Amino acid sequence: MADNSLLKRLDGLVSRFEEVATLITDPEVIADMKRFVKLNKEYHDLEKIVNTRLAYIAALNSIEEAKTILETEQDQEMREMAREELDQSVNRLPLLEEEIKLLLVPADPQDNKNAIVEIRGGTGGDEASIFAGDLYRMYVKYCENKGWKVAMTSYTDGTSGGFKEVIFTVSGEGVYGILKYESGVHRVQRIPQTETQGRVHTSAATVAVLPEAEEFDVEIKESDIRTDIFCASGHGGQSVNTTYSAIRLVHLPTGITVQCQDEKSQLKNKAKAMIELRSRIYNMEYQKYLDEISSKRKTMVSTGDRSAKIRTYNYPQGRITDHRINYTIYNLSAFMDGDIQDCIDQLIIAENAERLKEAEL
Repeated sequence: MADNSLLKRLDGLVSRFEEVATLITDPEVIADMKRFVKLNKEYHDLEKIVNTRLAYIAALNSIEEAKTILETEQDQEMREMAREELDQSVNRLPLLEEEIKLLLVPADPQDNKNAIVEIRGGTGGDEASIFAGDLYRMYVKYCENKGWKVAMTSYTDGTSGGFKEVIFTVSGEGVYGILKYESGVHRVQRIPQTETQGRVHTSAATVAVLPEAEEFDVEIKESDIRTDIFCASGHGGQSVNTTYSAIRLVHLPTGITVQCQDEKSQLKNKAKAMIELRSRIYNMEYQKYLDEISSKRKTMVSTGDRSAKIRTYNYPQGRITDHRINYTIYNLSAFMDGDIQDCIDQLIIAENAERLKEAEL
């Protein structure tokens, strides 16, 4: 794509950026919270494009200035400085072009949201539950390294350790846009703790990552919710709470059920459960969006398909393989300690390549 063509494409977005900048200071817009939040997000997205455009123009200008100096200047020191500036700007230009092209492709509108993550032990009995616990620990360590906040919503202990099911929320900047790549079936190959013959078994756990819905994303009528209150239970199923603080919410029109027992306060548990319920209702519509995109991109790496086998963790070989992008590394110990960023980076690169190809920029 020619330089002028790329800049021309950005002109309209600069005008819209200036328009949005004015709108978000309008008292009427500020009073309409739903519109104000939407415009604020648009402003933030457009600001990235406008700033990259300025950097792109600066690089073009530097190239022209450096060429002029090389054509007219006799001083060797000046010519050397111009040559360095020219090389730097020429090398930077394609990187800025690529960045602009990616910013022009519509991103998943949910990417900036917080996430609700649920991990369930799948095939493999007790070993699957233990592996689900290992995955939970891996994600908690990763989130801590990113400076994100993790809050457990509910869990069911495995009989030999780990979790049959664990649900938690992750709060921070751009959480869903990063963690969404973890949705799918995670397979583990190792000798279980319960294995006496030393044989390697294959077990699995499923991970589902949902964008957390905000209050104005979906409206829920109080009359559509049935609330059940009960005592929280802990390890071994014994009561760990003599007060009725655990909450179960049932959305009658859809049949969606959520519960929260993590907090000692009934009100706090209900607030957490409402966030999850709102997100699950919202995600019924969001799944249609994912299905529509995945039907276009047959090799898409973040379809949200929970039944797709996405990764294998092979303990005897110390190997992790991500089947979506044929990515294999041999640092399983560090990976299970939360060092998963490189794998996620590779998945993001693969999806960005697909997005660019689809948009034909």
